[in-house]
Amino acid sequence: MMENNPPKIQYTDEVAHMEKELRYVAAIIKQQGRRILSNYTITPPQFVALQWLFEHGDMTIGDLSNKMFLAFSTTTDLVDRMEKNSLVKRVRNDQDRRVVRIHLLSEGERVIEEVIDKRRHYLNSVLVDFDEQQVKDFSDLLSKLHQEMKKD
Repeated sequence: MMENNPPKIQYTDEVAHMEKELRYVAAIIKQQGRRILSNYTITPPQFVALQWLFEHGDMTIGDLSNKMFLAFSTTTDLVDRMEKNSLVKRVRNDQDRRVVRIHLLSEGERVIEEVIDKRRHYLNSVLVDFDEQQVKDFSDLLSKLHQEMKKD
């Protein structure tokens, strides 16, 4: 049986501070994202679904459900509404008609690109008082944090 290695950093005031700041930053990003979405006909969960399809291509409702941590029936309802708005379409597999994949349509792609562009503009406006090296260092550290988190 393998022993679990203790974390390199012990729980400190600095770690507590980082956790708190990350929580606050995530809440502000979520709030800003919802503000941007309020100008569109999609809901936040639909935006998340469209993002998964945009970044990873066609997938089944089961795959999408797992990625979004939603019940299969909830995801089905979500896809129904997105299909009615011409954002996605269901595509049956030619070899196995039981397999249905969700395909992002051009309107869904346009909405995602527009919303992401507005989110990037917002972040860019927040970073206006950071110098170029600070932005690069921050970006590198966020990538490293993300990579470490994906290991779990």
